[in-house]
Amino acid sequence: MTRKFSIFSVVLAIVLIFNSCDLLENQELTEDEIVNGLKTALEMGTDTACSDLNQQDGYFGNKLVKILLPPEADVLYDALENSYVQALGFDVLLEQKIDSVILSINRAAEDVAAEAKPIFVNAITSMTITDGINILNGANTFASSKDTSSFDSLAATHFMEYMTRDNLFSLYEPKINAALSKDLGLGFSANEAWNALLLFYNYICTLVGALNPVEEVNLSEFSANKGLDGLFYFVGNQEKDIRENPYAWASDIIEKVFGYVYQE
Repeated sequence: MTRKFSIFSVVLAIVLIFNSCDLLENQELTEDEIVNGLKTALEMGTDTACSDLNQQDGYFGNKLVKILLPPEADVLYDALENSYVQALGFDVLLEQKIDSVILSINRAAEDVAAEAKPIFVNAITSMTITDGINILNGANTFASSKDTSSFDSLAATHFMEYMTRDNLFSLYEPKINAALSKDLGLGFSANEAWNALLLFYNYICTLVGALNPVEEVNLSEFSANKGLDGLFYFVGNQEKDIRENPYAWASDIIEKVFGYVYQE
């Protein structure tokens, strides 16, 4: 009788252990865990984005985030095709000056990318994620249509941009503005290159008729917005990577939160 009881006890203990493991593996995530997982993913994305874009050619060498001239400067490209400008031989020099501006703007964005990290991290840690489960499941909760029928693999990044873009810009723009006035190894600053370009173009306009003037441009505001676009693009790529393979990251909370969705 004692022997039978002993065997029964062992079997019962084994069953209870396996059942408890199964419950742990399939337990619902808490709201705090979801929010923590989302914020951790965004912080990882920010770290990668700032590090990658802070390298030489981080912006300039990647055509997906490379900063070009503002739309107000499209008339410069029109001038390159002008037959009179070409006949005077000004098109080559004009194109060189355009290239110098583009390179120097991208160098400025690369220079301050690292300084964006604490700004982003502060925004993430102070952000209240009120609809974490929907964001985790790929729902773009702030979209005006509230369409949750399609999975948005950038839901967390899009939510962060929606919630923090204005504040990030107000903190980031002064840093870009300062970088635009610095010589970052090119022999001139972005502002100097821009002013030289406009001066040369205005000179061409005095010689060639029918050329449209360049409208006033806030180069700092334009560059800051484009710089943020590039940062959010990289953060989004990281979010997609985490969603696709949450177990490739050395983070328990990432595995638990995104792995939970991955298994569903």
